[in-house]
Amino acid sequence: MTVIIILIILGILLFVIEFLLVPGVTVAGIGGLVLTVFGVYKAFNDFGTATGVWVLAGTLMLSVFVIIMSLRARTWDRLMLKTKIQGTVDSALTEDQIKAGDRGSALTRLAPMGKVLVNELVREAKSTEGYVDEHTEIEVVSVEGTRISVKPIKEK
Repeated sequence: MTVIIILIILGILLFVIEFLLVPGVTVAGIGGLVLTVFGVYKAFNDFGTATGVWVLAGTLMLSVFVIIMSLRARTWDRLMLKTKIQGTVDSALTEDQIKAGDRGSALTRLAPMGKVLVNELVREAKSTEGYVDEHTEIEVVSVEGTRISVKPIKEK
């Protein structure tokens, strides 16, 4: 009887692993099914129908109980990543802050988007002329809401 109990407990444990850690049809789920069915079959085969039915009923109740407890015991909460994402969205720029013709420099590479420093404000901008390396002098071409278009200043 010890072997039957071990087979059933291992099968249920593999089912829990399947539900919580490795969703989908994997080796854990198939292994859990095989071990549980084999344990119940062995109970029927070794101890007769009456004991087999009790083992089957107990296995079904234990399986449902373990799955419910696994889901209720904040298992999902323990497995989830707990980070808060905090950020803000740029508000619309006023014409006093940045306007067409202002000059600044690229803080990061614009490929074609990147960070620029214009009028001592760090903003995200888009290059109108392809890639712009960082620390390159740029000129603002247009400002539409929070969209800033820039181009590199060509040295003569």
